[in-house]
Amino acid sequence: MTRSSPGVRRIAAILNFMASHPGQAFALSDIVRALKLSRATCHALLTGLVEVGYLYRASDKTYVLGQALTAIGRAAAEHSSPLQVAKPEMRRLADQFDVVCGAYFLEGDVLHLRDRATSLSHVAYPVPLGQRMPLRSAQAPAFFAHSPHEAEAWLERTDVKPSAEGKRLLYAGMEFVREQGFLVLIYRTGPNNATMESGVGTDSDELPVVQVVDIDPKQSYRLGALMAPVQGRGGQVGFCLLMSGFSTLMTGAQIMEAGASLHAASTRIAQFADPLATAA
Repeated sequence: MTRSSPGVRRIAAILNFMASHPGQAFALSDIVRALKLSRATCHALLTGLVEVGYLYRASDKTYVLGQALTAIGRAAAEHSSPLQVAKPEMRRLADQFDVVCGAYFLEGDVLHLRDRATSLSHVAYPVPLGQRMPLRSAQAPAFFAHSPHEAEAWLERTDVKPSAEGKRLLYAGMEFVREQGFLVLIYRTGPNNATMESGVGTDSDELPVVQVVDIDPKQSYRLGALMAPVQGRGGQVGFCLLMSGFSTLMTGAQIMEAGASLHAASTRIAQFADPLATAA
């Protein structure tokens, strides 16, 4: 991977340092000491940042954040969104695996499909963009894997309680997501081993899919969906990527490979939301 130049990293370090101490002014010696830069290098960088308006040098020779950063910060706050980065990732996954890849946000206890990419095989996919549906225990591990207390709170307040087996699978799924970075949902089977690919109503916790955490690499599965959380600042899940519409049986090894690709995409999007975070 191509690395940035030392100069860029030092400029970023100065701006991050100043931004982490809003309302404070710092002398050259303060910044040199805090960032462990040479005095000559630091002075040259500060002079350049003052020239472009990113810093302001006061009459007492201290530095504060400059007004030029205001417009940049406002534009970023108003117009940047992880979905900008998610769109090409979803498109690549949809085409690579011939599926539908959607971005599902958890709003209260309701899942909201905010955006998606569809392969040519699924142009008539029946789930409409913008659909809202209640969160169920089969999907919950992707959102609560890194915050078990939120899972407990959700279990307390949800109107449709999962069965004892559903609750067991919820926690098993959370552990699987923590370890692998994604959730695997396979279709339930009904009479004569027929797959159940339609919903069961809003008054039940059950869905036509169920979590699976013990995956045999050689066994074939009727995969319903893969979900991967996109974590933002503080580890909070901003939304989940969900791939569905798999048309053929897949081995456990193929499922794990597809899940790893989904997790890698969610990690890249998360790095946009929190560029200082370390990739999982």
